Parts: sequence; C-alpha cells; structure tokens
Amino acid sequence: MLKSRTFLKKTRAGGVMKIVREHYLRDDIGCGASGCAACGSAHEGPVLEPQPLDRVSSLCPQPHYLLPDTNVLLHQIDVLEDPAIRNVIVLQTVLQEVRNRSAPVYKRIRDVTNNQEKHFYTFTNEHHRETYVEQLQGETSNDRNDRAIRVAAKWYNEHLKKMSAENQLRVIFITNDRKNKEKAIEEGIPAFTCEEYVKSLTANPELIDRLACLSEEGNEIDSGKIIFSEHLPLSKLQQGIKSGAYLQGTFRASRENYLEATVWVHGDTEDNKELKTAVSEKMLKPTGRVVGIIRRNWRPYCGMLSKSDIKESRRHLFTPADKRIPRIRIETRQASTLEGQRIIVAIDGWPRNSRYPNGHFVKNLGEVGDKETETEVLLLEHDVPHQPFSQAVLSLLPKMPWSITEKDMKNREDLRHLCVCSVDPPGCTDIDDALHCRELENGNLEVGVHIADVSYFIRPGNALDQESARRGTTVYLCEKRIDMVPELLSSNLCSLRSNVDRLAFSCIWEMNHNAEILKTRFTKSVINSKASLTYAEAQMRIDSATMNDSITTSLRGLNKLAKILKKGRIENGALTLSSPEVRFHMDSETHDPIDLQTKELRETNSMVEEFMLLANISVAKKIHEEFPEHALLRKHPAPPPSNYEILVKAAKSKNLEIKTDTAKALADSLDRADSLTFPYLNTLLRILATRCMMQAVYFCSGMDTDFHHYGLASPIYTHFTSPIRRYADIIVHRLLAVAVGADCTYPELTNKHKLAELCKNLNFRHKMAQYAQRASVAFHTQLFFKSKGIVSEEAYILFVRKNALVVLIPKYGLEGTVFFEEKDKPKPRLTYDDEIPSLKIEDTVFHIFDKVKVKIMLDSSNLQHQKIRMSLVEPQIPGISVPTDTSNMDISEPETKKKKLQK
Repeated sequence: MLKSRTFLKKTRAGGVMKIVREHYLRDDIGCGASGCAACGSAHEGPVLEPQPLDRVSSLCPQPHYLLPDTNVLLHQIDVLEDPAIRNVIVLQTVLQEVRNRSAPVYKRIRDVTNNQEKHFYTFTNEHHRETYVEQLQGETSNDRNDRAIRVAAKWYNEHLKKMSAENQLRVIFITNDRKNKEKAIEEGIPAFTCEEYVKSLTANPELIDRLACLSEEGNEIDSGKIIFSEHLPLSKLQQGIKSGAYLQGTFRASRENYLEATVWVHGDTEDNKELKTAVSEKMLKPTGRVVGIIRRNWRPYCGMLSKSDIKESRRHLFTPADKRIPRIRIETRQASTLEGQRIIVAIDGWPRNSRYPNGHFVKNLGEVGDKETETEVLLLEHDVPHQPFSQAVLSLLPKMPWSITEKDMKNREDLRHLCVCSVDPPGCTDIDDALHCRELENGNLEVGVHIADVSYFIRPGNALDQESARRGTTVYLCEKRIDMVPELLSSNLCSLRSNVDRLAFSCIWEMNHNAEILKTRFTKSVINSKASLTYAEAQMRIDSATMNDSITTSLRGLNKLAKILKKGRIENGALTLSSPEVRFHMDSETHDPIDLQTKELRETNSMVEEFMLLANISVAKKIHEEFPEHALLRKHPAPPPSNYEILVKAAKSKNLEIKTDTAKALADSLDRADSLTFPYLNTLLRILATRCMMQAVYFCSGMDTDFHHYGLASPIYTHFTSPIRRYADIIVHRLLAVAVGADCTYPELTNKHKLAELCKNLNFRHKMAQYAQRASVAFHTQLFFKSKGIVSEEAYILFVRKNALVVLIPKYGLEGTVFFEEKDKPKPRLTYDDEIPSLKIEDTVFHIFDKVKVKIMLDSSNLQHQKIRMSLVEPQIPGISVPTDTSNMDISEPETKKKKLQK
C-alpha cells in the first residue's frame, strides 16, 4: 500500500517546487512473538519469548511484554540494560526519536537489540498498515508520535489476544509522561511509569537503584530555595547566537584545575582565539560566563560512595574520581555493600535548589586498588571504548583459513622477492610496517616502506568500519592493549609477520647515496617479510662485524640513509625534544611491576622513525595533490610566544639564551645549550620545551589553510604508516588507493564536512588515549612503590611553584611534587620569584634545574586518590619538617597566576 504527501516548496530563485513524498505501508511485518500463527514467518526467527514468567510483577502477574516510550529509553537506559529486563518491544517511532536526540543512547539501545539473550524486538510500526498514523491538522510532531506509540501498544494487545487468548499475554506501556499515561489507560492500554513497574519487580529490588532521578514529566525535581540562576531557554539562546549577542562553543574544564575552563568558539578559524576564565597580562583574552547549555556531555562517572552518617538513610553522596565533577547525590539500599568499592553513577539532573546534582547507581566495578578494577576505571574515565567487539562486527571478518587469491592480486604488485623485514619493540604482535633497501643496476638505491593493507579488510560503511572509526585508535596500557580492530586482523591477517604472505600498501623511492629522492611511487602489493626483528636485534646485526647476509645489508643501507635524512630534517628546523618514557618489568606470575626504568633508545629506533616520517610526508603530498579539498592531513600549530616564557626564563637562570622566533631558532638554541658541569641540563631543557608545544591535530585540507607541522618543520604531513592502530591512516590509505587507481571512491570520502567531523572524533580519541596511557603508568608506578617501600633518589627541579617544587627523577622518568605547606601546622617562610624563577624557603633558595635528593613513598591516606608522595631529603632546610600527610594538599600556582584569577 502506498501513501503519498504533496506539498509546495519555494526555491532560492523565487520559483515554486512541487514535492511528493511516498510512504509505503505493508501487512507482512511480524509482531516478533514466537509462535504467533497470525504472523507466521513474517519475522526472522523468534525474538520475544512466549512465556516470560521469570519476571514476576505485582502490577501485572500474567506473562507480558514491555513497550517503552521515547523518554523512558532516553532516561532509563540503565534499567533497560539490566539482565532482569527482557522481552521489550522497541518501536520504530521511538528509535527514530532517540537517534535524533542522543547518539550515545541510540548506540546503547542498538547494542541491546542485537543481544539475543535480552529478547528486544524492533517493530517497524511506521510501515505497518494497522499501526501507521498520519499527523492531524494542528497536531504537534510530539503529540503525533505519542499517539502513534499508543496505537501500536493497543494493536499489540488486540493482536496477542487473537494469538493466545487462554494465556492472556499482554503488552504493558511504560511511560513517565502523565498525560500520555492517562490517555493510554482511557484507551484500555495497561500503562505504568518506569518507577511503578520497577518497584513491582519484587524479585529484583536492587533494580530500584538504577532508576534515573526524574519527575514524571522527565524534568528535574525542582522546589525550595534557588541556589543557581537559571540558564536561558534554547529559543532565546538561538536568537542570541544568531544576533551575535552570544557565542556558541565547547566548554572544557581544566584537568589540572577545575576552577579554570576554556570555551572554544564554534566557527572560529583562528587557532588561539578562545574565551578563558583566566586572563594573561601579556596576551589579553576575553572572559565570559555560561548563559545556557545547548547540549550536555554527561556520561557515567567512576568513583566511591560517601556513606551518609544518618542511620537507615538511603540518600548518600558519591565522590567522582574526576576532580572536575562535583559530588552527586544518589539513593541506594546497597550503601554498606558499596563502601570501599569503585562504582559507576550517572547524573540525571541538577535542580536549581540543590548544591549537588541528582544521579543513580549504575554498576559496581570492584574493590578499590584491585588492578582489574582500576584499569576498568581509567578506561571509563577517559572514555576509551573497550567492550568486546559485537557479533555484527565479528561476522565481517574473513573465514579461516584465509589466503591471498588471484582476485586479490588484481591491481597489486608482487614484491615477495624483496628482502623485507620489520623492526619493532619486543613482544609486538600488531606489526604495521616493514622496510627494504637494495642497490639498483644504475647504482642508486631502492628503499621501500611497506604498510599493512588494513583497508582491504575494512570496507567503507560496514559495522567493522563504523566501530573502528568510533574507537579511532589502539590504546596501549602497561599490561593491556585495547585494539582498534579485532585481534584476527591486528595480530594476524594484517600484521606483517615474517615468512607469511601479507597484503601491503608500499611507498617506494629511488634515492642516490646522499638520500636525495629521485622518484617516488605508490603501489598495492603482496610482501613476504624475511625477519621480524626487535630494535636490539636489528642494532646487533648492524654493529656485527661477522654478519653480511641480505637482511643485515639492507638494514645497514637503511641506517646510513636514515642518518642523512635526520641530519637534513634537523638542519631545516625540525625539533628533537625529549620526554621520559617509562618501561615496567613485570613479575611473570603476579603481573606486579618489579622494576621501573626509562626506555632505552637505539639508532634503529631513529632509523625506523625517519622512514615512517618520510612515507607520511610523501603520501601527504600525493593525496593533497589529488584531493586538494578532501585530504586528511595532520598539522602541528606553532606555539604562541607566551608558551615559551618558562623555558626562556629557566635557560636564562643558567646563563643560556633560548631563541623562539622560529622552530629552527629554537632547535639551534637547544643544540647550543650545554654545560660541561651539568651534562643533564640539555635533556631537561628539551623536556621543558615539550611542555611549551601545542597539540598536533588531524584536519581536512578543504577546511583549513595552515598545513604546517611545526615540530617536524614540514609544510605538509599526514599519518599513513599505522593503519592497524589508527583509523586516520585507514582513510589516508583509501584516498591514496583512489589516487593511484587501486580502489574506487565513495561519497563520504569526498565530503569535507563529514571528514571534518571524523577528524574531530579522531583528535578526541587520540587525546583520551594519551591520558589513559599516562594514568596507567601512574597506577603501575604506585604499585611499584607500594611494594618497594620508601626510597631516596636524585632529582632535578622542573618547575617552582608558590608553595612547592615539581621534580623529575631521571632513574624512573618519574615526575612529582614536593610540598612545603601542611594544614594545621606552622607554615615556613616562602618567597616566590617569577622572573628568575625561584622559590626561597626560609633562607634556602631553589632554582629550576637544581639538583636535589627526594624521598619517595606511596601516600594511601586517601583511598580514592592514592598518589606518590615526595619529600625533600637534601639539601636539608633548618626548621622544616617533612610533611606526613598530603591527602588534603593542593599545589598552588605562582602568585602571579592567583592575581590573574582574581581579575
């Protein structure tokens, strides 16, 4: 059956266009109930259970299915996800509304409907002949959708009566909308609020804790004295944005200081234009206040329950692990059980008469301090997608055993004869890249970088592609790797392991012996790596006087060229900065860290890096040449001059000059900055220089004009060499494949707006992965010092603060803070000098880069936030005692920062 609507639309040119929209209705859409004779085989297999007697409800003791409305799906998703809730009918109308209002909830509900054990059935009521309703004249879209939901619920009950009158199988309508519930009851539909129904499940009292704290209309509870001024309604916000009275942007609270925040203004093309709560005296920036919220970014939060002192109270405060988030008031009957546990809580709303937002308990993660629990917490807190891959994703993987076919060889070059090898860290299973170098007949050298052809296995738009895009990157923790793609691909079919045929995308140069590029070509290929080496193994071959096999000869050629390439990059102004990386040695049985040291870098690390950089630059040029508006590139903005203040002052305190006019000037200054009496000085300066840098970001070439990569001193750059672990590289592979005629394009690939949105997600995922990795290192460092006890080590001062010293311990690559103020104890005489910079404690003066000795131990006084505590051992300061408890201490910024905040 076909229904059509016709309406007229005015065009920009002033003409009138006739629009006809067709809507098809069918009578062969199944109800989803198993054993329904009326539907027969209209649906694929049973979805709703015939006798759902496991869920006993005092309101509806007979067998029943649930049919929730949109607000219940949006606000009570935690209840619906609980194993106790099964046999739910999700209407097409509801699903469409949820999709438009909340992408995260839509994703969650789709995951639930794909879980066969939950028995959720999606009913396409909008295309069913008997459940489709047209919008009436004067009826709002919301009222029409409410009516459509009621019509579907009524049809279901009448339909199920015909199917099984003796079993009295019913459909219960769940809604928190009072008027909608009243209309449903008037129409003979059994209807309850979500709270009424959950409280009727006598066998599952713990489910009550998962109810969102909302009024019956879905709004926040609101009564009593007003504490916070109201935000403006959306209509006024939109008017103000349009007129220019208000600016729309993304609010980001500082991770270091929750009292500071930045608003990045939307549509602003200037890299550094922003609203801030702090004002720089040298670089004035506007300040502002939040007048309204267009879309919240609330998520479930990890933390601990602060049990109420009132006996038998069900209302308690939850303290999030993220210090930027306020405490949350929740109601729970499980307070005694949840004490000392890491739990997840979701925010439901923040009444204007309450100092705390309202929320509800979601999940118990486990005991505080447990390694698995803490790993789960850091993944959740940094929004790292880490759930197992869904069946829809796994179904798209190749069936094993897999091998390369003749069809695969089409548009692909056979390079299995080349002496290709990979060089990676020990234990690496996701090998993205391999290299080769050989001498040509004309005396020149052929050098190839061969990258895993992941895009062959991940095709645009399917579930595997969507999940990879969502994850964005592989996340490496100390003991765990969260893969971007399923393990069959990451550690097997895409990994360029030795002595197996693998599909690759190759970048091949012809060079002379001075590493000058004469020709560049790109080709899809098949390779067979002759060796999978670690950096140490490759270095041993290069240095060996007895080894002269083809692999070793290739490595020596690569290493010689890499040194020339690196020298040229540095001469052009590329920065060589330093940041201490930590490697843990784990106990093979307990998996606890037993040793902690900074990573050792060899020539072979630099060798691999040089050719990866060269491949990325070569590919960036090619895809921008072919797709000037749609290339996915990576840029590194130059820091503003104010960023370098601390570096320049620190160098000046050691009688050294650092110039920051250009990257070349900075690189040359760092190269010259050395001291025979202080050999570690140059490393400290480079570490400090990294703190001055801006974040490198992905962007679409058609949406930006500044392509420059400051750190590499390259006019153009992208990521091509790690498609197993970075989704950006997969897009770059697709662009390059189209550019060289090895694959076809698709609409999203040449849509710069969609590419810009993708880059936004990739930048966020990359940043969160970095934070998660640092948090993992911090946690394992705590475990190490917990078992180690108190140790004393040499350290260097990195920063001086108003009341503390920030020090770096080279042996462990560990950074920490030494405090000189303690609550409830006499405060020492502290004098901070911003210009030198230095901190005078009583009569002892400390400068940046001074060498000190510190005592290190784990501070467990705060169970929620255990941390490494440091105290000064040498030089000793007369009259200063070492702090015994730092649980309530906060590091203070210099006095000048305080003045800025007061402004």
